[in-house]
Amino acid sequence: MKRFPFAAVTAITAAFALAPLLGHAQAFPEKSITFVVPFAAGTATDQIARALGNAITAETKQPVIIDNKAGASGFIASQNVAKAPADGYTVLITTNTTHAANEHLFKKLPYDPVKDFAPVAALGKGGQIMVVNPSFPAKTVAEFVALAKKEPGKYSFGSGSSSSRMAGELLQQMADIKLLHVPYKSNTLAVTDLLGGQIHMMITDTATGLPQVKGGKLRALGMSSASRSPLAPDVPTISEAGVKGYEMGYWFAAYAPAKTPPAVVKRLNELLVKAAKSESAKSAFYEPTGTEVFTTSPEELAKFQAGESQKWGRIVKAAGIEAE
Repeated sequence: MKRFPFAAVTAITAAFALAPLLGHAQAFPEKSITFVVPFAAGTATDQIARALGNAITAETKQPVIIDNKAGASGFIASQNVAKAPADGYTVLITTNTTHAANEHLFKKLPYDPVKDFAPVAALGKGGQIMVVNPSFPAKTVAEFVALAKKEPGKYSFGSGSSSSRMAGELLQQMADIKLLHVPYKSNTLAVTDLLGGQIHMMITDTATGLPQVKGGKLRALGMSSASRSPLAPDVPTISEAGVKGYEMGYWFAAYAPAKTPPAVVKRLNELLVKAAKSESAKSAFYEPTGTEVFTTSPEELAKFQAGESQKWGRIVKAAGIEAE
């Protein structure tokens, strides 16, 4: 009787054990996928989820359902996905808010941004736009800073995401001004109050703020990115406009529940990366919002997230923000 080396037997056994998983992954998806979004409909995260979902549906012929679970700084959506079956059919489409900033802004999270998730892919990154109501007296960043210095604490800024909040906090720190922070469940809600004159300023994602600027309902003072946006070339960067060295951006990424089979994560990564690079997603979201297509492997996302968490931790500490 012919004998096989132990290593060979082990390899054959492992191959047989993996065969069903690989077969399942190749057939994935066999039903609808749910994209859980931590922010309200109309926000940039919602828009990118819908654009990617449509591209994946066109590719797989399976529907992608968008489930907006807004509020609590992304806690609700993150918990929902963390507790979902680890089969690849529930995916969190999120930002640095839930997976880099929150752990530094709150003393205790109801989810672990590392242990509770399987990184799938980065999806995009971009800058934000500083906007005020057209009736506000400041027409430039320098004028806004001058007013804020003259009357510390009089003027407010709203935020509906950690990216938006940190952008305002960093502005205060670098410009040496004091503003009143007004939190919202989403940036769209903050924009509504900005339009109504309840708050004075906000720094929001371009997907939310730029349409209001182009419609003449808000005035743009500056871009938070290092360079001007091709969508608003006449709007200077905040650094150009008076706060030298200022830069603050945001990113999007996809996460599955922890313990999702690696083969399924790999398949999700392939679908999402292809969707992000599709012409339909570019025309529906990336180009209109000035968002850069930025994709990674699951392993690269894990490393990127770790570096971003450290960076956001430094910003929170430098801004003197105490965890809630």
